[in-house]
Amino acid sequence: MSLQHNHQQLIEKLFACVLACEHCATACLGEENVADMAACIKLDRDCADICAQAARLLQRDSVIGHQYLVLCEEICRLCADECGKHEHQHCKDCAAACTTCAEACHAHHTAITQD
Repeated sequence: MSLQHNHQQLIEKLFACVLACEHCATACLGEENVADMAACIKLDRDCADICAQAARLLQRDSVIGHQYLVLCEEICRLCADECGKHEHQHCKDCAAACTTCAEACHAHHTAITQD
C-alpha cells in the first residue's frame, strides 16, 4: 500500500481546512469592522499555507512529512481558537474545519528529531 493511499483521508482534511481558511479570510475582509478581524485573517492565511504544504509533503512521501504535521496541528489549533471568538458563520465553519484537521494531524504526526 502506498503512502499516498494511506494518507488520502488526512490529505482531504488538510485541503478542506485550506478551503475553509481561505473562505474565512476572504469573508472577514468583507466584514463591517475589518480591523477587529485582523488576527483571524492572519491566522487563516498562515493555516491555509501550512496545511497546503503539509498535504504536498505527504503526497510526495517527504521524509519530514510526519514531522511537519506537528506544526500543522499547532497552527490549526491557533486558528480554531481565534475563529471561535467570532460569531460569523464563516468563522464557525473555519474553526470546525481547523479542529478536525488538528485532530487528524495529531493522530499522524511524529516528533521532530534530527539524526
